Amino acid sequence: MTFRDDQHAIAAAEAEAAIIGGLLLDNRLFELLGDLRPEHFENAERKFVFAEATAQIAAGKTADVISVGMKLAGRVEMAAIHGLTQYLPSAGTFRRHAAALVERAQSLALVRAAGKVADLAVDHARPVAERVEAAQAVFASLAADATIGDDWVDAYVCMVEHSAVLEARAEGRIVAYSTGLTELDEHLDGGLRPGQLVIVAARPAVGKSAFAQTIAVHMAAERAVGFVSLEMSRADVSDRMTAMLGHVPMSQVMRPSRGEGLAWDRVVEGTERAKALKFFVLEQAGVTISQIAMRARALRRQRGMDVLVVDYLGLMAGLDQRQNRVHQIEEISRGLKCLAKELGIVVIALSQLNRAVESRADTTPILSDLRDSGAIEQDADIVLMLDRPIASNPSLGGDWVQYAKVRIAKIRQGRTGDVNLRYIGEQVRFEDWLGPKPPRAEPVRAAPRSRTGGQ
Repeated sequence: MTFRDDQHAIAAAEAEAAIIGGLLLDNRLFELLGDLRPEHFENAERKFVFAEATAQIAAGKTADVISVGMKLAGRVEMAAIHGLTQYLPSAGTFRRHAAALVERAQSLALVRAAGKVADLAVDHARPVAERVEAAQAVFASLAADATIGDDWVDAYVCMVEHSAVLEARAEGRIVAYSTGLTELDEHLDGGLRPGQLVIVAARPAVGKSAFAQTIAVHMAAERAVGFVSLEMSRADVSDRMTAMLGHVPMSQVMRPSRGEGLAWDRVVEGTERAKALKFFVLEQAGVTISQIAMRARALRRQRGMDVLVVDYLGLMAGLDQRQNRVHQIEEISRGLKCLAKELGIVVIALSQLNRAVESRADTTPILSDLRDSGAIEQDADIVLMLDRPIASNPSLGGDWVQYAKVRIAKIRQGRTGDVNLRYIGEQVRFEDWLGPKPPRAEPVRAAPRSRTGGQ
């Protein structure tokens, strides 16, 4: 440590003491903390004291030497806490000290980030494109939150900080993102949450694109949604939006000159509904995880983004085409999960199932049916597996035409189970299934049959 660094460290320690002392003597200074958080403190004891004091004040209680000292008994000596109250800064000085601590933490984080990027530059075992993407992610995370959260944090500090999150949930200030499907939301404890990677899996022609677009359009009424279409053109997506929002049969959308023609009044109504949506479409084929991440960051920076839908994972390209497909899929799924955490968004990625599901009497998918790589299952926070029995059993009666179910095959924090849904095929959308499941049992199939319906 140089003399200059040593002087900065002494100044930081004095600023930490002044911040805590001022806060304990005058809780009103809490409003002047700005972006200062416990992780910006370098001294562990002072970090505990600051976290406890701010938690008490945020909860509407009075924080002083006694109240904080009693909570921290066994961790921090009461005398040490009392020693921090020797200096009561003015409001202006307090604000400057808080800003200085944040600035120092950001500077140290920048030094650590530069070190990581330097290591990436000489890591010749990894492809250059992968290293560039990793470097971009390091600096993007730094810019988003000023401090790279790679320091060890005490469990007590975590719990104190998290108490504010729990209070916000209880008061309705933090809510999950509703899918628009009531029973599914109930199983998901309210819906999807930022940082989650959600996999929607099904065999072709079962309706996974329609399912994902149904959820995306519902969310876009309140949240910004990016929809990356690797398979469909923007015109195809718009056709589906017309049918979905205007409640117009897809056959009329595709052949408006036939029969009674297109119900233009409904199309106009659907277009007006689209005007209120924050729904952005990217038509792109064969993109890599680096390109997806770059475009996602740009959309979030320019227009905001809460949800990213990728349709579908199997059409994404690997960074290194020399690697086998299993390795590429591992790289893609890991990258999507990291992107969800880095940007604090929900990532919904569609995936194919392998053919094994068609050879079974019960066509309900299971986790081992995920195609190409077990990494998809490992990286995902939630795996939703879609099934429409009529798609693989055309002989089923009319009661089954609109019946679908989604199996919550994996969820990190919640319960697995099946949810009944209604598939409105002519409008390529899903909605809640009302009433009991179709009464007739599904027949046992002797062999795979042809499929009906759309994606």
